[in-house]
Amino acid sequence: MELRQLECFVAVAEESSFTRAAARLHVVQSAVSATIAALERELETPLLLRTTRRVGLTDAGRELLPKARATLDAARDARDAVHAVKGGLRGTLRIGTMSSLGLIDLPALLGRFHRELPAVTLRLATAASAGGSPGLLAALAQGRLDVAFVSIRGHPPAATHLRDLTSTPLDLVVPRDHRLADRNEVAISELADESFIDFPPGYGNRAVTDRAFTAAGLQRRVSLEITDIDAGTDFVRQHLGIALLPRAVIPSGNDLSILPVTGADLDWPISLATPTGRTPGAATRAFEHLVTQYLANSPTGSLPCASPP
Repeated sequence: MELRQLECFVAVAEESSFTRAAARLHVVQSAVSATIAALERELETPLLLRTTRRVGLTDAGRELLPKARATLDAARDARDAVHAVKGGLRGTLRIGTMSSLGLIDLPALLGRFHRELPAVTLRLATAASAGGSPGLLAALAQGRLDVAFVSIRGHPPAATHLRDLTSTPLDLVVPRDHRLADRNEVAISELADESFIDFPPGYGNRAVTDRAFTAAGLQRRVSLEITDIDAGTDFVRQHLGIALLPRAVIPSGNDLSILPVTGADLDWPISLATPTGRTPGAATRAFEHLVTQYLANSPTGSLPCASPP
């Protein structure tokens, strides 16, 4: 049994597709199929259920998957240890992220990380492509991500650990000619008959808003769903609805009014999620350390070294 065989098996299992697994591994599909076939011959049992629509796991495949992941993690740790002795960490760090992180400057974080550890390849997966924070957590639990910025209230899935980083209030954004534009604040009870621009179900800020309206005993109408926080104000300007957006990312403008909402808990939390069933690699630990130090030093705007303690 070779590491390459296990790598192909894990990729197919996680992607539920030979085609997507081949693209992920940067090889042709026939090579993935041949590698899996060789592994099945060696183990003398089918590992995958192949249909015209998707690829699933047999009972044997389900038993092998966590052990294959653990073996690949152990091999990664061994490589990391050797590279650390040689003076340079290598590998790939797969990061999931929402479209906005409030006051957290992700490009600055990644820029510093890259300067400190240039041999580590960074790959980003967005909430828009994953299906919001729940999709990012699922990808994390399945081993397709190493770490993810998410917005989840309550208990996280059993396979993930959440570390709270920060939160920012959601403020109401309306056009300047809106009936509420000249107010200093607005009660949530006054918003029941409005049309809202919001994110699809599963996104963190949508969950915060839905929870607040439910707690207030109010119905809410969402007339337009978007996936880009920065574009939210543009839709408001076009009178397509009003929006509750994170205070930290709302741009100023004379054509908009921004109002705090009273009578509701509209804090949007941001957390760093890591898997509980896998040992984090050196690159993941270095990134977590960088995030910790960034938040500790954020009032001064300084960024620390990315090397783990």
